[in-house]
Amino acid sequence: MSSGTTRPPTFQDKRSRPDQVSFSQSHSQHQHSNAESRKRSTSVNPRSTSRHVEERRTEKVQVTTRETLMTRTRSPDRREGAKQRAAEPRSRDMRQDAPPQEKKKRKTRPPWEPEATLLPHTTAPLASRISIPPLASTAPQTLQPKPFHDLSLEAQEAVIIEDLLFVFMGYEGQYIRFGKGYNPNEERDRLSGPTWRILPGLDPSLQDLTQSMLRMAAHYTALETFVDVQSREEFGSVNHALCASIRKLLQEYLVMVAQLETQFLTDDSFTLHVLNIHVLPTSHMMHQVYGLAHELLKRNALLDDESDESSDGGDDYDHILEQLREGGELVPGNMTGKKITKGGVVLGLITKRLESMSGDPAARALLTTLLRDASKPYMAMLNEWLHHGGINDPHSEFLIKEQRSIRRERLEQDYTDEYWERRYTIRDHDVPPQLEGVKDKVLLAGKYLNVVRECGGVDVSLQVKHVPTSFDDNRFLDNVNNAYAHANESLMQLLLTTHQLPARLRSLKHYFFLDPSDYFSYFLELGASELRKPVKSVNTGKLQSLLDLVLRQPGSIVALDPFKEDVKVEMNEINLTKSLHRVVNITGIEQGEALQPLTSNQPVESDKAANGFTSLQIDYSVPFPVSLVVSRKTVWRYQALFRYLLSLRYLESQLSTTWQTHTSGFVWCHRSSSRMLEIWKRRVWTLRARMLVFVQQLLYFCTAEVIEPNWQALMARVREREKPPQQEQQQQAGAGEQNGTTLPTPTTSPNLHHYPLKSTHIRPGLTRTVDELMQDHVDFLDTCLKECMLTNSKLLRIHSKLTQTCTIFATYTNWLSRELEKTDPDLSGHHRPPNMSEEQWRVFQSVRSQKPTDASFMEGQQQQQQQQGVDKMASLFDLIRKWEDNFSKHLQILLDALNHYAATETVVLLSLCARLSTANAGSGYTGRGEYGQGQVDGVGVQNGGGGMEGGDVRMGGV
Repeated sequence: MSSGTTRPPTFQDKRSRPDQVSFSQSHSQHQHSNAESRKRSTSVNPRSTSRHVEERRTEKVQVTTRETLMTRTRSPDRREGAKQRAAEPRSRDMRQDAPPQEKKKRKTRPPWEPEATLLPHTTAPLASRISIPPLASTAPQTLQPKPFHDLSLEAQEAVIIEDLLFVFMGYEGQYIRFGKGYNPNEERDRLSGPTWRILPGLDPSLQDLTQSMLRMAAHYTALETFVDVQSREEFGSVNHALCASIRKLLQEYLVMVAQLETQFLTDDSFTLHVLNIHVLPTSHMMHQVYGLAHELLKRNALLDDESDESSDGGDDYDHILEQLREGGELVPGNMTGKKITKGGVVLGLITKRLESMSGDPAARALLTTLLRDASKPYMAMLNEWLHHGGINDPHSEFLIKEQRSIRRERLEQDYTDEYWERRYTIRDHDVPPQLEGVKDKVLLAGKYLNVVRECGGVDVSLQVKHVPTSFDDNRFLDNVNNAYAHANESLMQLLLTTHQLPARLRSLKHYFFLDPSDYFSYFLELGASELRKPVKSVNTGKLQSLLDLVLRQPGSIVALDPFKEDVKVEMNEINLTKSLHRVVNITGIEQGEALQPLTSNQPVESDKAANGFTSLQIDYSVPFPVSLVVSRKTVWRYQALFRYLLSLRYLESQLSTTWQTHTSGFVWCHRSSSRMLEIWKRRVWTLRARMLVFVQQLLYFCTAEVIEPNWQALMARVREREKPPQQEQQQQAGAGEQNGTTLPTPTTSPNLHHYPLKSTHIRPGLTRTVDELMQDHVDFLDTCLKECMLTNSKLLRIHSKLTQTCTIFATYTNWLSRELEKTDPDLSGHHRPPNMSEEQWRVFQSVRSQKPTDASFMEGQQQQQQQQGVDKMASLFDLIRKWEDNFSKHLQILLDALNHYAATETVVLLSLCARLSTANAGSGYTGRGEYGQGQVDGVGVQNGGGGMEGGDVRMGGV
């Protein structure tokens, strides 16, 4: 070895902290410590010196070198003196050997003095900050070693072993140097690992062994750079833990290199073959770690070419936008836009590699250690989430993603359950394989505890003890299951006991389903004058005062309700049918999708003819965490059902008022001498009776056969606690027999929701979860909406036409009474008809006298009526025929549609079809398969008139 050859600083030199350290000084520091190696390199008989003396001298030199190192790093003067002393023998040799011209040229050439500098800080706190040493090929010719052909075989082995010890630590040797295409200043090249080349002339027997060991040196350099790069802040805590574990392995690797150097200096029998045998297990270990690191680097696109990066520009923008949406910052180290492999993906790669290497005991032990160390920060986040409901994830690597912008203060305006469904979500692509089967439990456990924590039910200051800290712990799955059961039980008890969820649900039933309806009937009577006004003229404050007065009326069930303060009166200018049509058309619920409410940001044209009765709706406010179950989405469903039931009750009251007018009004009670007029009145009575039967049967079906059975099923699910399936089936069967009601049977349609199908039995020993309770509540409301025909656009249109026909008929009752009085010849004259008693005539005269009329007008009207009596009678018959045709036709269309949907979707509609068929009995449209052109002939009129009285008597009984 040449005495003037310079070496880069060794692993111990990296610990010095001066700003600049001369590489020439580094050579001087190692000059004495490597004296024996120089002897072995240059001597013909390297084994001739005493081994005992070498050991004693080496020990002394090491102590002296450490003391000298400290003094040299702190004294610039001594450093300059050391440079001069190191340069003196070199200059003497140059003066003695070189010719005069060469000596003159060397005096003018600047000295080759490479220096190591400190690099700037990075986000990796333990990354090496020492600059890259210059390449050995750039050293002056005087520092180049002797060629191999000038050395003996034993000397070649000695120098190549010495070079390998430096190459193992990532530095160039005298005869082993970096390949031509390798640039140590490029991070991409260092991550791939250097290629090595051996100077020509080495004996082939030594060259083959040397080449086999150089691969381990390349792996070390790549892993050292990998640790520095992956330890940066943006790569996450799992990568940091993995790098810390790899750093421990590299430290043990350097210890091995130091031990090999000691054997080389002290053992005469230490040969290149012995060195190869010693490094074989370590080489295998480095190869496994390098393979894992190489795969991670490829996932992070740190080994790709620039052309590959430019081809994925679209993904870069998407990743940057995702980071901005998550509230992250675009730091300089993260501006590449590439999605960094971190968190669960890293653990998944280690797990996958561990499975593929399960047949190699050494690789399995190594990868198990790496997985255990890398999973510790992930397990810390998992335990925090499972046992405290909090997320401590600064690098967005946990499998649960938190949207901090969604806060619980927005629950009052949240019509989509955004807080519960989108505040915490699963990163499906970042789930470790160990959590793939229980990821839903992990999500729910943390969500439940988060709610309990916000209500003050979790002490976050308590330390979680006796929990697994890595994935290889046998208690890992038990920890998840126990935490899930505890969180579910805590939130369930909080909802059912502390916040009285069953009482809340019963309160909702009282107010929205009008059960009982005595208080609301009283409220409608008190506010009738205000509710008759146009919707924009209604005084909501006055109605709220009337409702508060009614709710506090003694003797009513709602007077004892502790939540009556949460009920508010409001007006909705949008017609119910239009609102439901808009919702159905937007969400496509007929195709089986979820029903989403119509929010205020979706404009709908308001109904100009709407009044207080058609626009009245009530609102219900609930506190957190009950608002998770009774959310704005569910309250909208309650409001839709309430408005539908209220419209039916209001229409029933209008038809009942019409019935009262027909039964008590003198104009309708008087038996006219005109037979055609009596037939007309009987047709009006029959039509009114059919309309009233339609409304009452529809209202009974919605309340008694749809809402009440599903309500009982919902409350049974709320009360369920650890019941075996057989016991639960027996209780449900017994309850059904006792109540005399039959729950709807399962349908064959796979698209539409049907609440009874959701009743999944709970396995013994497990309680129902909060999410199942929330889903049961939503399913109950969706089923009620569907079976009440509010989620089918075709049924909505038919139902709207029928109710509109009934409303117009009830509204025009007074007009029909006036027309009847004008048309009846007995009531239009001033003389008592023969079929009217004196008492009846006096009553009629008193009623007519209250109307402001003059004698001349009455005489002219009487003459006109006598002349046009036949024409008026025909017009009245034509009017009632149109009403009958319109009502009968649409009722038959509704019956046919109900038969169709009962056979294909909801079998419970068969009951409604049977009930409504009585309202259409005797009409000309009964049993028709096509509608529209049939007209009622004279026989039909006679039959309708003849069958009227029985129907009128039945309605009178009602």
